[in-house]
Amino acid sequence: MEITYASSSLPDLVTSASAMSARTPATSRAVKVIPLQHPYGGGGGGPDTTPTPASFSRWRAKVKRMKTVDWLDLFLPCSRWIRTYNWRDNLQPDLIAGITVGIMLVPQSMSYAKLAGLQPIYGLYTGLVPVFVYSIFGSSRQLAVGPVALVSLLVSNVLGGVDSSTELYTELAIMLSLMVGILECTMGLLRLGWLIRFISHSVISGFTTASAFVIALSQAKYFLGYDVDKSSKIIPLVKSIISGADQFSWPPFMMGSSILAIILIMKHLGKTRKNLRFLRAGGPLTAVVLGTAFVKIFHPSSITLVGDIPQGLPPFSIPKDFSHVKSLIPTSFLITGVAILESVGIAKALAAKNGYELDSSQELFGLGVANICGSMFSAYPSTGSFSRSAVNHESGAKTGLSGIIMGVIMACALLFMTPLFEYIPQCALAAIVISAVIGLVDYDEAIFLWRVDKKDFFLWGVTSVTTLFLGIEIGVLVGVGFSLAFVIHESANPHIAVLGRLPGTTVYRNVQQYPEAYTYNGIVIVRIDSPIYFANTSYIKDRLREYELVVDQSCKRGPEVERIYFVILEMAPVTYVDSSAVQSLKELYQEYNSRDIQIAIANPNKEVLLTLAKSGFIEQIGKEWCFVRVHDAVQVCLQHVPNPNNAPRIPDSSPGKSSRFLERLGTRRKEDLSASELESGESDPKDSDPHLEPLLSRTSH
Repeated sequence: MEITYASSSLPDLVTSASAMSARTPATSRAVKVIPLQHPYGGGGGGPDTTPTPASFSRWRAKVKRMKTVDWLDLFLPCSRWIRTYNWRDNLQPDLIAGITVGIMLVPQSMSYAKLAGLQPIYGLYTGLVPVFVYSIFGSSRQLAVGPVALVSLLVSNVLGGVDSSTELYTELAIMLSLMVGILECTMGLLRLGWLIRFISHSVISGFTTASAFVIALSQAKYFLGYDVDKSSKIIPLVKSIISGADQFSWPPFMMGSSILAIILIMKHLGKTRKNLRFLRAGGPLTAVVLGTAFVKIFHPSSITLVGDIPQGLPPFSIPKDFSHVKSLIPTSFLITGVAILESVGIAKALAAKNGYELDSSQELFGLGVANICGSMFSAYPSTGSFSRSAVNHESGAKTGLSGIIMGVIMACALLFMTPLFEYIPQCALAAIVISAVIGLVDYDEAIFLWRVDKKDFFLWGVTSVTTLFLGIEIGVLVGVGFSLAFVIHESANPHIAVLGRLPGTTVYRNVQQYPEAYTYNGIVIVRIDSPIYFANTSYIKDRLREYELVVDQSCKRGPEVERIYFVILEMAPVTYVDSSAVQSLKELYQEYNSRDIQIAIANPNKEVLLTLAKSGFIEQIGKEWCFVRVHDAVQVCLQHVPNPNNAPRIPDSSPGKSSRFLERLGTRRKEDLSASELESGESDPKDSDPHLEPLLSRTSH
């Protein structure tokens, strides 16, 4: 049976080592202090050996390894599935998925174009060229691209000051597609998609939830039979609906409500029953067929129709009027943000389910090319659709061929079926839009956030309320502003923990999380859980002063001293320090020096240690006070904490005495290092010091 002890207070490391070696058995196991490798022998005078950034080195090595096939896959992602296409296994599911979603896309495209304030034909154009282009340049094999409700609302909102019946309105919508495409391509090529990470998902969820209500109310005019003011705020919409109540018409309301109920029932059955999955995609088509049949049979005069739709494919044209570009910039950024957060998120989720990798930047580039090419064929901004992508995946789509089939169906509709679209009731298209945006009301997310994180629930609520009552732009700006404020607050006020030693181990953990962990008198061990830079240095210094002054006397071990002599900084979580942080650490050292307190650092990473060494901070505190492990630092500091039982108390600090005290401490530490590196050994518990405590659990042999 053996017990290994760690010394908590020894007057001299060398004396202790020799005394213990004389009385311990021959089988004693010595644990050594691991030396920390310093980047320089001195301070800031060493040569500049700053390594090349790891990310750049990896990128350069990756480029060198790339072959012709890799470059082809990079610029034409469709080549990945074309080379390995299995006609026997993949053709049938791709055909089924493409036909299913294509049938769903035709009526939805016309509905979303009306929501955007455009003629239905432009929705069909938006569902044609971008779908083909994305199938070639997009890296997702299941994402269904085309017009969506949220982007259509954004287009309608930004162009609200222009008469929707004029050619200028249409030209600006097409111009917006070009601008969004250029922005997406630029961000994809420069790999800047990470910028959108600063927008919380709760902000997007709140924004889409509020937008769903606005979209639904904007379609009410087709159900009620009279015009409603065009607005992105809920109060003007409600006022307009109430003020025109005397013009209410029953026929469009009954037809629209019936069609909406049929679509929702079909969608519900398609989701809940696997053998009826085809009903989910068939809802929009059913709405169009039923509405058209009713109009053809009964010819109701009170129900407005879509009207004449040009037949044929869209002509090629390049936007030429750039005089309104400046006013479209904010919305182009907003649409791009929606594309990154929603479309790329959906694409990544579908890629994970289908077992292939997806590059977010490449995906963003593919969406950008689709929008640029679409703008040359009279399309307004398009992006990935959640509902159609889900149907595409559930229908068994394996490759981008399903997207090509969607485009073929849309081309056939433009070439041969537009005369039939003339008799589609407006209320049927409105029912399709409302049925689609119902899924955007994310109340489940609100309940989840309330239960898990009140801060994110606050973001969700603020974004929803401001979007509803103040408009889309204000809502997004407020939500993003609060998101950035929370990010800045968390970064400027990082988590800092006081560490204690878990009984029977050499492991040090947060004493708040592990109440059984104990600390030592005269020593504070602090872990900083973030990079240290100009924004958080003041907070960190204030917290360190607080830990020095407010000493918790519970769970304390070691000699009975009344103040702090050592502050150990556990720097493993610190990934980066800047010049402001180094300056603050130097100032902190000067403050501690004036109060007879020695700083020790433990486990800094290579970059942090390099910065501290080049700045002269390592030389200032002394290389002998840098350690690999917190336990090493604690054991060394314990040897120098004055023991009231064995040594006279060190007098209170004064400017003259403090410097001499720290000089003696540094000299003694260097002598300890040169004499021995023994940290602790075994001893007989019968003649052990009262402050000795078990290092490891008792083991029987």
